Amino acid sequence: MGGFFGTIADKECVNDLFYGTDYNSHLGTKRAGLVTFDPERGFNRSIHSLERDYFRSRFEDELDSFHGHQGLGVISDTDPQPIIVNSHLGRYAVVTVAKINNQREIADELLQQRMHFSEMSANNINQTELVALLINMGNTFVEGINNVYRKIDGSCSMLILTEDGIIAARDFLGRTPIVIGRKEGAYAVSSETSSFPNLDYKVVRDLGPGEIVRLRSNGFEVMQPAFEREQICSFLWVYYGFPASSYEGINVEKVREDNGRRLGEKDDTEVDCVCGVPDSGVGMALGYAEGKGVPYERAVLKYTPTWPRSFTPGNQSRRNLVAKMKLIPNGALLKDRRVVFCDDSIVRGTQLRDNVRTFFEYGAKEVHCRISCPPLVYGCPFIGFTASKSDLELITRQIIRDFEGDDKVNLEKYAQTGSPEYERMVAEIAHRLGLSTLKFAKLEDLIEAIGMPKCKVCTHCFDGTSYCHSPETEKYF
Repeated sequence: MGGFFGTIADKECVNDLFYGTDYNSHLGTKRAGLVTFDPERGFNRSIHSLERDYFRSRFEDELDSFHGHQGLGVISDTDPQPIIVNSHLGRYAVVTVAKINNQREIADELLQQRMHFSEMSANNINQTELVALLINMGNTFVEGINNVYRKIDGSCSMLILTEDGIIAARDFLGRTPIVIGRKEGAYAVSSETSSFPNLDYKVVRDLGPGEIVRLRSNGFEVMQPAFEREQICSFLWVYYGFPASSYEGINVEKVREDNGRRLGEKDDTEVDCVCGVPDSGVGMALGYAEGKGVPYERAVLKYTPTWPRSFTPGNQSRRNLVAKMKLIPNGALLKDRRVVFCDDSIVRGTQLRDNVRTFFEYGAKEVHCRISCPPLVYGCPFIGFTASKSDLELITRQIIRDFEGDDKVNLEKYAQTGSPEYERMVAEIAHRLGLSTLKFAKLEDLIEAIGMPKCKVCTHCFDGTSYCHSPETEKYF
């Protein structure tokens, strides 16, 4: 997915920029970048790979080379960024959290207009540079940003570092978040509110969908008001979000616990204890244990000192190995026990299948699994939340293909909780993963736990619903 952090202050901002960006590290694992602006020294940028090292270890030795009262940092799961631009709008740097499905078509159109791309990586288009070129087609930053909104198929939130402050623009349907923070003499913007507390920032408010603001050290101005239609990604609360973060004022951990409590209250399966698969399954497991009235125990633990997140390696088989190596079962709590494991989601199922086998090898009598969201039946066209290149990498679609002869047949029936197709699919997933039982949270329970109207939450990966440009947004383009 990716995340970013920007700050502007009445004094040197480098320390806040460094640590604020680091607090977005859980959102991506490929690359990271920092850029600062100083009126005398200009823009200073650095980009590093994160595939073998953590953010802090890559940038810490360079911090003394950054100067200025304003800067941006980004954790990117896509292209190298920030991009630095010199255009008729002035000099600026830009970072994005984006997924642009039609970037080839846009690039061809721009090339026909005699524009060029210079930030090619492995012969691929750098989508942040693509965004910058679309911005440059506007007479103002607001016009250029709306050109991005109008042209792209997907989503894009961005921060722009100018010589006159930081411009923050949230995706036109609000699929990815931006929140403003403030402390004495400084403002900040971030993908995660958890970037703020240890740097003494207080949350001011979230940007609305399509909203554009310019921040300076003593305040901010709204350059474009928020659009009315919103489709914030529900997976932020299910998986992406750090537990201490809040989106739209709704805390991630609270949603996970409320969601788990609902599932636990309705589950009549007899078990001895509940365990959360670290990290994103823990909140749900705590709620499930409370709702069901059984103890929460740490029957599997994550070895945090050395193992990064499981999707760091580019090779899938190596990702699977890392996923296994980072989780250590506690045989003393598994032997002769009926254990429920709570997890955020099932994508391919490879990691869960290996875990289940290990749990039985360590003496578990029964291994049940409860998932905090409905089955992932549709690939996400809006946010890159997995490394999947095809919907057929989803275990649900593989099963639908095996049942129907075509993985695109009757998707709406398989996505409908309680339908015969749904029940057959869930039973087959449980069988393939070696589980005693498997249950998924209902979509309506997840939405209730989030506490927003369903029309404002994107649930496409669960039920196939999606929204694009609307009359409310079109009037701004």
